[in-house]
Amino acid sequence: MPSARSMIRAACAVALLAAPVAARAEEVALYAAGSLSGALGEVATAYTKATGTEVRGTFGPSGLLRERLEKGEPGQVFASADMGHPRKLVAEGAAPVVVRFTGNRLCAIAKPALGLTPGNVLDKALDPAVRLGTSTPKSDPSGDYTWAMFDKADALRPGAGAALKEKALQLVGGPNSEVVPAGKSAVPYMIETGKADLFIAYCTTARAASDGAPLTVVDLPAPLATTADYGLVVMKGAPPAAADFALFIVSEPGQAILAKWGFASLAQP
Repeated sequence: MPSARSMIRAACAVALLAAPVAARAEEVALYAAGSLSGALGEVATAYTKATGTEVRGTFGPSGLLRERLEKGEPGQVFASADMGHPRKLVAEGAAPVVVRFTGNRLCAIAKPALGLTPGNVLDKALDPAVRLGTSTPKSDPSGDYTWAMFDKADALRPGAGAALKEKALQLVGGPNSEVVPAGKSAVPYMIETGKADLFIAYCTTARAASDGAPLTVVDLPAPLATTADYGLVVMKGAPPAAADFALFIVSEPGQAILAKWGFASLAQP
């Protein structure tokens, strides 16, 4: 099986065939999942320091970003929190190939008073008195992964999946989600303001949210454990700098930064 780096090189070659011969970008237009804002922000800074080329990042729910790219917004590199949205761009002929460039997992986050542990996550989530917050399926892969985790709950407790989907509050990641105040992170904001008592989110998001905040973050128990594969594409017609930045993301320095933020490396599932 070809490596992610070799696949990125092939994708870059295809993308560059459609680029103007003399093209040389002064900046790279990156569209990326909101969960990557800290990590890819640091990767972009490192790339700019190494090359002098600026990276302009647009972060948000992957499904909504994919729709914006389909409508013609000038994104050059798309880093999604799943493989499905970039694969759709490939199927439409907007990008040559998608590669997995990192991974994530789901965790549960709550205030300490809830007494959350890996062993009682399902009980707490099903408790009618507990407001369960999630992201929005279809618009945001985090919501899709959460719904897949709810399906796993049926193996432990028949009917649990349907009950969880029925009670889940889709508070973030949708086209009509509440705008979070500037300087606030969405998940702790929803918990601190009482909109959710328990939130299912990426482990990277949850742990970043708990820094400096009185929040408990726990791994999901093995029967509910859910991983996330993140896909990367270089859009057709992108200039050379976009292809170069994509290669930097899958390089050792880029992967080291992603690992520092809690993301899985290319070698990890």
